[in-house]
This record gives sequence, structure tokens and C-alpha cells, in this order.
Amino acid sequence: MASPNGRVVAPAQFPPPVDPQQEFIKRELDDEEERIEVGVAIVGGGPAGLACANKLLQLLADERVGGPDVMERLGEVPVAVVEKGKVCGAHNLSGAMMRPSGLQELFPDLEPKDWPTYGQVDKDSVYWMLSPNRALPLKPTPPPFRNHGNYVVSVAELSRWLAEKAEEAGAYILTETAAAQLLVEDGAVRGIRSGDKGRGKDGNPLGNFEPGADVTAQATVLAEGTWGHLTGAAIREFDLAENREPQVWALGVKEVWKVPRKLDRVIHTLGWPLRYGAQHKEFGGSWIYPMGEDRVSIGFVVGLDYTDATVSAHDLLQQFKTSKLVRRILEGGERVAWGAKAIPEGGYWAMPKLSAPGMVIAGDGGGMVNVPVLKGIHYAIHAGILAAEEIFAKLKAGSNDFSRYEQAVEDSLIGKELYQSRNMKQPFGKGFFVGGAITNAMVVSKGRFPGGRWSNHRDAEAPVHIGDKKDGYPKPDGKYTFDKLSSVYITGNATRDDAPNHIRVRENVPREVAEAWAWMCPAGVYEIPEDAPEEGNVDVIVNYTNCVQCGAITAKGGRLTTPEGGDGPLYQVT
Repeated sequence: MASPNGRVVAPAQFPPPVDPQQEFIKRELDDEEERIEVGVAIVGGGPAGLACANKLLQLLADERVGGPDVMERLGEVPVAVVEKGKVCGAHNLSGAMMRPSGLQELFPDLEPKDWPTYGQVDKDSVYWMLSPNRALPLKPTPPPFRNHGNYVVSVAELSRWLAEKAEEAGAYILTETAAAQLLVEDGAVRGIRSGDKGRGKDGNPLGNFEPGADVTAQATVLAEGTWGHLTGAAIREFDLAENREPQVWALGVKEVWKVPRKLDRVIHTLGWPLRYGAQHKEFGGSWIYPMGEDRVSIGFVVGLDYTDATVSAHDLLQQFKTSKLVRRILEGGERVAWGAKAIPEGGYWAMPKLSAPGMVIAGDGGGMVNVPVLKGIHYAIHAGILAAEEIFAKLKAGSNDFSRYEQAVEDSLIGKELYQSRNMKQPFGKGFFVGGAITNAMVVSKGRFPGGRWSNHRDAEAPVHIGDKKDGYPKPDGKYTFDKLSSVYITGNATRDDAPNHIRVRENVPREVAEAWAWMCPAGVYEIPEDAPEEGNVDVIVNYTNCVQCGAITAKGGRLTTPEGGDGPLYQVT
């Protein structure tokens, strides 16, 4: 079905019913006897937050040798990590290819053999997919895809390992705890309020209701990852995006397969099943990484500014798996894991200001992903380290001004590398071939040519039409290709059927927008009734208990808010 009369509609014209500053910022603190006091509150149990916790505790331990000055002032709970998943890593997903510099700096006494990795990369291949049966190897390997010396990891496993290290050092890790609101008093962040538990669909308390609490802190670290709702509220509250480009996003869908034959290299592909024309704005590609002797990680990423409403990252991955290249790798294998996550792609110009009084931002929430080289995990770890160093220094001096952290990030490899790739995503709006040529010039010149500042445009502002991309998707066979609901099932998603809805969208929108949401969502959250009209506005059914909290809806015109603590997927090896 094509859009009637070629109609195109931008999802941004139908903003979600949410006011982040009104809903997600709490300006009056509870009485002191009702608060939970901690020294440093870290929101998010991923690589950035846990690196910050580990580094802070290292600094505190070193200082105690000469007298426990800062440790005493931080109180009984010096470092607390607030994680909404069932365990740290439960909501973490990445390819994942990690540069070693972050862990080397965080744990200089450990050898790589002590890290939770699947080994070091010594062989790369990159293919231009011309069709399902034709894959043209690109030789020599383009510089952005060279991974010699990097490590294949599961970021979910990495987070659990970092959490164990932090707990051994004295961190208090509060899992199944949502950070629902940012505490702001007298222009400074004072901590977070944890979310309620045990409310029904209508929001009313159930018999097992547990109210949230104000968790006050001398410093707050927002390391929420992709589309953190507190980070978004803080950006608006403190004007942290002033003179910055809007953030843009991609959606990655990943599977882990148990295979009978070891994969001996890291593989990336470009081209099919994406289309090349500038009118489609289909930017992305795939990865296939070895995970030890008998498993592989395979995924597909697509930018969320495409124009055909029927583009679907999940279905693109299923289509990609029908290729001759992939079938050879997966033949005789079994899918053991699946997941999805949005990825910030705006780069250097879209990074917000990274601090406000009493608060810093680290990791994906700060846009710390380098799209051309497909890297971000080591940036998250380095940012956590830098945040810890600045917080420790300022708390020692009795200050909550952490603004020096921003310059530390700018001067680090994070800022230097992101600056070199500052304009490398934007040219692909001109199409695959023109964009590729411009980007290659930027790679060779390290961003100096063409220079300047190339603008971003919000993904939701890209008008969508109902096109024919869906016509190429394979029907699920349950062996190599799968539907969305069976994929959600293997994530361990445990959201209560009677939990409150944590997704905000307009529920009556033009069919083009509803189709875009339905096709985009990898978990089948958005559904159009069978009796809905073919043209005009339609109602949208929101199956929010399916949600794996990938965050894509926030990029494409809706809003993901925090669910009840413990809800969502329980990723193991993603």
C-alpha cells in the first residue's frame, strides 16, 4: 500500500503528550528523615556509570591512606549506582567491538586475559553487498573498519563484570530501581527520586505498592545510555543543547547464534538490502563478529531519518540473513539471543554540554559514539573515569561545580577523535555514493576537508510515506528468519501485564506516521487495528509490555519514559 496521492507526513508534527521539565524534575525535596542520602548517585549500570563508580572508589581508597577526608564526608553510602534493570547489563546491547584503552586505564594491574572478552581481533573483512548472492570484498580494508587489536565483547557481560568489581570495592548497586525524577533545588542537581513500584494500569496503587524516595547526593552522574529521560530533562532545564546540533539516531537489531564452525574474522557490510538513492535516506550496514569458538554476533543498523515508513531494522536483519554470505556462516546453527537498541549518531556537533551544578553526563547520553569507526564502549569507560576524577577533586574542595569535566572530555581521546569525525554522518543525506565519496575525503584528511560545521536535522522531522520497502522482507520460517514477538520472547522480557504504560505517543495520527512506528519498532509495540481506514488518521494500539526499551520511538516522534524498576529485557550475551 502506497501513501495516497504520494502524501508525506513528518512525525514531528504530532509530538507526544509529555513535558519533560514538568514531569521528570522534582523541585521540592522530601523532609530529611524521609530521604535516602548517598555521597555520589550514578544513574545507569552500564560501562560509563560503572567505570565512574570503580574509579571513584579507587580514588577514595587511595586517599584513605593519608586520612579519610572525602570518604567521611560522603557518608555511609559513598557511591550508589541506580540501575532500572533486573541486574546491571540487563538493558545493555552493542555489537560489540571494544578498544582496550578504557579498561587498561581503569584497571592497569589486570591483563586482557582477565577481562570478559571473546578474544582479540586479528582479521577483518568488509563487503559491498551488491545483491543477496553477490558480495564484493573491499580491499584493502577501509580504515574505519580496521579492528586489529580490538576485543569482541558482550556489553551485557562487561557491565555485570564491572558491577562485580564495583561492589567488591564498596559500591552500593540498587538494581530494579528506576530513576524517575531529577531533584533540582536552587539551580543545582541534588540527586534523583526513585520510581514507585506496584501501580496498576490506571496508575492507582496495588496491594504490593512501594512508593519511591528522594535519593539525595553531593554529585549526580547521568549515565543512562540511549535516550535517558532524566538526561533529556536536564538538557532542557539547564540549556545544555544551546548552540549544538540536534541529536540523530540509528536503530540496531542484534542476534547471537550458536554455530557449528568458528568464524575466523570480523565482518562488516555496506549496501544491500538498503537502497542507494538520496530520496530514500537509508544509511546503515551490518556486522558479524566471532564470539569464541562456537558463537557469532550478527546485527543490522539503520539510521532513523529514512523516508519510507516501512523500513524495519528487525526485518532488514532477517532479509540480510537470506544472503549467500550469511547463510554460509549460520548454516546448521541456532539463534540463542536477540535484542535492539538505538544509537546516537549526531557526533561531535550534537554532544550537549556535559555538566550542570551538581551533575555530569557520561556515555551514550552525552552522544559519545563515533559512527564512522563504530565505537563507543571505550569512550563510555573513559568518560566515567574523567567524571570520577573531576567529582573527587571538586568534592575534596567542597564544590559542586564540575564544569572542568567538559574540558577534560574535550582534551581526551573522546573529544579529539569525535572532532576528527565531526561531519562524517551528515553527507549520506546526499545518497550512498556521493556521501561515501565526501566521507572518504573526510577520513583521509581527518575531518579537515570538507571542513566547517554540517547541520543535523531531527529524525522525526524527516517526512515519511508508505513505500514498498516491506515487499522484500522474508516471511519468518522459525529457523533462520523470525518474527518480532518470538524475538522479544527470548530477551527474557518480564514487564507486568498490568504495569502502567511508560510510552507516550499520540494515539490518533495519520496512517503514514502509524505505519512508520509499527514497522520501526523491533518489538511489535505499535499496532494498527485491522478495521482502520486506509487513508487519513488511524488509532494506534500500544502494546507497551512488549517494549525492550530500545529508545527508537523517542527519535521518531514519541517518547520513552522510565518503566517500573525490573521491567524490560534481561539481556545475557548481547
